[in-house]
Amino acid sequence: MTVRPLPARGEFTAASPGTVAAALRAHWPGQSWSDLRALCTSGKIEVNGKRELDPARRLAGGETVAWNVTAPDPRRTATRPEFGIVFEDGHLTVIEKPAGVSSVPYERRERGTALDLIREAWRQQGRHAAATPLYTVHRIDKETSGLLCFAKTRLAERGLHRVFQQHQAEREYLAVAHGPVRAGRIESRLVADRGDGLRGSTRRPHEGQTAVTHVEVIENLVAATLCRVRLETGRTHQIRIHLAEQGHPLVGETVYLRDYTRAGRRLLPSHRLLLHAATLGFAHPVTGEHLHFASALPPSFETELQHLRRR
Repeated sequence: MTVRPLPARGEFTAASPGTVAAALRAHWPGQSWSDLRALCTSGKIEVNGKRELDPARRLAGGETVAWNVTAPDPRRTATRPEFGIVFEDGHLTVIEKPAGVSSVPYERRERGTALDLIREAWRQQGRHAAATPLYTVHRIDKETSGLLCFAKTRLAERGLHRVFQQHQAEREYLAVAHGPVRAGRIESRLVADRGDGLRGSTRRPHEGQTAVTHVEVIENLVAATLCRVRLETGRTHQIRIHLAEQGHPLVGETVYLRDYTRAGRRLLPSHRLLLHAATLGFAHPVTGEHLHFASALPPSFETELQHLRRR
């Protein structure tokens, strides 16, 4: 197959549902998957006028996909990540994870994860970073910022796994969702595939896992609502799914938008997902001491929030 040369810039319309990488591959048959993914991760691709760094983002079809091979690489121009270690002892460490950083590597060669940020901070402190293990006990989404805990010993790992599996941790998030959100309790059974390849709720009583979310309104904005959200359970994408299914997808959401956009509603612009893990509390898995941490909104979230307030 003859591979068409890649022009410096241009755009096309995604013809069918699929990932950004698949849309690029359909437009340029024969181009390697690795090269097409690299176009995204190096900041050369926009979807509907917004830079898209994730080649695995799912498109519904009909989006405008543009490319510009001369666009600057955000990995080289970005400022220091909004990262910090807020607590550490011999058994665990609690950090503030920036948005856009994976909790753990999802691909074997993925770099720049929360684990890498911790070890780099240790190296800067003159510590032997590779000597201390880090065990995953819970995760927050890549595009979500905020508090995240890792165990440093097997004893702490076992104890923290029980805390999170039995939903004994206090976990509150700050979120901005589209439209006028109502306070209340949301309960459903979540499944990994609701029939269209996405996670979501099912009405079939013997399928899925129970998920309970409590929503409190903090501030009514123009076309959006700033909310405090408390997790009673901690399922994958729980907050994003529950609010989207209520007709209020998060601002900056890129996945759970089908019903909202099909209804012809306009999405508010944002450079990040407006979801922040603001509170984390639990009993220390070894000492039994109650630990409670709070994280203020990072600058990237505050900037988007101020834009919404000025609308």
